[in-house]
Amino acid sequence: MILLACALLLLGGGLLLLRRARCLHKQTGLPQGRVIYADTGTWNHCERPLFSSRYLLTGRPDYLVDDGRTKIPVEVKSTFCPPSPYRSHVLQLAAYCLLVEEEYRQPPSYGIIKYCNQTYAVEYTAQLRAKLLSVLAEMRQDLAAAEVGPSHANPNRCWGCGYREKCGERLA
Repeated sequence: MILLACALLLLGGGLLLLRRARCLHKQTGLPQGRVIYADTGTWNHCERPLFSSRYLLTGRPDYLVDDGRTKIPVEVKSTFCPPSPYRSHVLQLAAYCLLVEEEYRQPPSYGIIKYCNQTYAVEYTAQLRAKLLSVLAEMRQDLAAAEVGPSHANPNRCWGCGYREKCGERLA
């Protein structure tokens, strides 16, 4: 009788631990699957960055999850969620999707941006891929140019600019 009570107690405890683990996993924002890559920021981590010789692009997603069908890149942000993901965050995630496509010869169908209070699944579409390649081409043109003017597409960025006081083109 005591043995049966102990067995039931162990089974109940195991079920509680499993439920708690699932709850904690859900809070991470990671999709179901096995984490096969983590850029944890430790000095001695041995994970090599993803690299594409075709696009001369390299990057380290925070996590890469294998869900059994594909590899899903996850980018974790320490800020609160904006009304919708920032364009720069979406393009960063798209770059990781492109790197996964190059590395594993299969594009992910989506990637994840995890803010501290919300998670977004961003579909990796042909349009997003084309936009990323266009932005990469623009960046390479700017790198090759003798002089590149400041970007004034976002007035909020002027507030934090170190050249704001001397800039004749400032918006704020």
